Amino acid sequence: MTTFTHQPPEAPTPHRFTRAEYYQMLEAGLFEGKRVELLDGEIIDMSAMKDLHAVAVGTVGRALDRAFPGCWARPSLPLSFLSDSEPEPDFAVVPGEPRDYKGRDAHPDTAMLVVEIADTSLRFDRGVMAEIYARAGIQDYWIVNLVDDCVEVLRDPQADAEAPLGFQYRSKQTFARGQEIVPLAQSNAAIKVDDLLP
Repeated sequence: MTTFTHQPPEAPTPHRFTRAEYYQMLEAGLFEGKRVELLDGEIIDMSAMKDLHAVAVGTVGRALDRAFPGCWARPSLPLSFLSDSEPEPDFAVVPGEPRDYKGRDAHPDTAMLVVEIADTSLRFDRGVMAEIYARAGIQDYWIVNLVDDCVEVLRDPQADAEAPLGFQYRSKQTFARGQEIVPLAQSNAAIKVDDLLP
């Protein structure tokens, strides 16, 4: 008599997309008319922009342009610094001018400063986005917190085995109206919190 030994099947695992696969889907028109981002291998639907968020895009953009002459404060454009993520932060300050980044696959692979404007996305920006930026080595990450009317500054990215994505910011400070923040990459430019908030 023959006995068969059946191995238990492995548990199913989700497919995690690469940037190359993500680009193929974009080119095929799979996300036509949708706001999506590739984050840690997952394709995430992003929420619509509310009125106050739109005003903050204007105030933050102007403040960054003044503080970083000769740099480009890229609004809602991709950063290609990880093989499984291509976030589109509200702003990423990069050296140079827009034409410095023309050509296929010419998105910046780092940034001097990344800024997210948060209302409904506050928990997400503090959690998943902070870990993705920390994993990418972004030294200066700011959250313009529209819920609490302040700016949160996250710095000093470190490996952290307890964090879901393995990285976290060690330094987290909150700045209120009436205070100023000095960007790490532009030590001679203090930005007023009032100039960032709508």
